[in-house]
Amino acid sequence: MNVEILRLVASKIGGEVAVKLVSELNKRGRATEDDLAKNTKIKLNELRKTLFTLQKFSIITPEVVQDKGSGWMIFYWRLRKDQLESIIRTQKRKVLGKLKERLEYERNHDFYICVDKRCGGRYTFEEAMEHMFRCPSCGGPMEHYENTQMIRALEDKIAKLQAEIERE
Repeated sequence: MNVEILRLVASKIGGEVAVKLVSELNKRGRATEDDLAKNTKIKLNELRKTLFTLQKFSIITPEVVQDKGSGWMIFYWRLRKDQLESIIRTQKRKVLGKLKERLEYERNHDFYICVDKRCGGRYTFEEAMEHMFRCPSCGGPMEHYENTQMIRALEDKIAKLQAEIERE
């Protein structure tokens, strides 16, 4: 398993704390919350929160063992390396879905922008019409915005991502 990809996924899910946790679990194989807290210097409440977030994404899983002496349940956390590719594939499909939605939105709307580029607002035809083709921020006139470049860029991204998903 590529450790850099694991760290990148952990970072996207839980930030730097998650990266520390998966790195430690990758080194140790499995560890208790106390061991993780001691070795990573992460506060226990933040550690637990991040562990549960990583568990929600199936990157880690708890192994519950009953201590023979005390009868207490001990949670050992370990990585689920087998799930990493599945997580990445799922995220790619989500991104693909959002890109397709955005493409449809761009194709189905006519846009207008303020002539003063500092305003930065972009409005659908209906929104521009409601404001009498005047910028709601500065009152300046609006002009038609040609979004064919945006559409082409979205189509290219979608094609590349679909090809990547199909290769997997």
